[in-house]
Amino acid sequence: MHEATVGPVATPDLNLLVALEVLLEERSVAAAARRLRLSPSAMSRTLARLRAATGDPLLARAGRALVPTPRALELRDRVGPLVRDAEAVLGPAAVIDLARLERTFTLRSSEGFVETFGPEILARVRREAPRVRLRFLQKPDKASEPLREGSVDLETGVVGRSTGPEVIAQAIFRDRFVGVVRADHALARGRMTAARYAGAEHVVASRPTRDPGPIERALEPLGLAREVTVEVGGFATALALARATELVATVPERHTAPLRAGMQSFALPFEVPGITVSLLWHPRLGADPAHRWLRQCVREVCAARDRSRR
Repeated sequence: MHEATVGPVATPDLNLLVALEVLLEERSVAAAARRLRLSPSAMSRTLARLRAATGDPLLARAGRALVPTPRALELRDRVGPLVRDAEAVLGPAAVIDLARLERTFTLRSSEGFVETFGPEILARVRREAPRVRLRFLQKPDKASEPLREGSVDLETGVVGRSTGPEVIAQAIFRDRFVGVVRADHALARGRMTAARYAGAEHVVASRPTRDPGPIERALEPLGLAREVTVEVGGFATALALARATELVATVPERHTAPLRAGMQSFALPFEVPGITVSLLWHPRLGADPAHRWLRQCVREVCAARDRSRR
């Protein structure tokens, strides 16, 4: 006794759903053809395929008109929602209703960014999307794994060699390094020189590598080097120590504005390249409308603060 051989199941042509919906609405091959911009013969062939797929005539001749069969009437109420769902899946994302959006976004940044820009970002988010929650994390390094793995939605920082090649970066503002001391520090008085700066005791935010940073590279041609007394994990800690001791902290100016309140800041007396702070995100979130809205919020808040400083 031979076993029956079962062939592969044919995948249905989902384009037929659109044709079926139009045919059931128009009840005319010619009218359906005009609506779908097909020839009458092509529309007739499509109807034949629909009959073969469903095993039902669907539309039967009644005089000069076509009338739906009971099977067609049963399908009529089901096919419309199926077509709308397919269009929603395959089409661009719909415009989101921010007032009803419920989502938690995780943002990662270096110390100072949240203190400087966080209040205005929060105020805008609460005003436009009151059900959205923000979760801010410290950024200890430039590794892109959190963005790649999805544990972080958006990041701010300077693009570096360890930034993943697939990560999208968009510049949001330029910044420069400044020196910072407590108000009654000796360096707060008199003309600042590279020698005076380098000769002081310094606290620095530690780097993940031992490569010389921009300050060291700028001082080297002058035959100078900083005396680094303390290394800490971030700008806030460096400034807290500088506020209470004789240490000098060197930090990004815009990034740390609120943290430097009541302290003396000064331009560095030698050339140091500025830095570009960027938004970073993974490409899979590029077209997400809610994520796109959040990126716009952060960009515009940073731009507004930049204009207010001028």
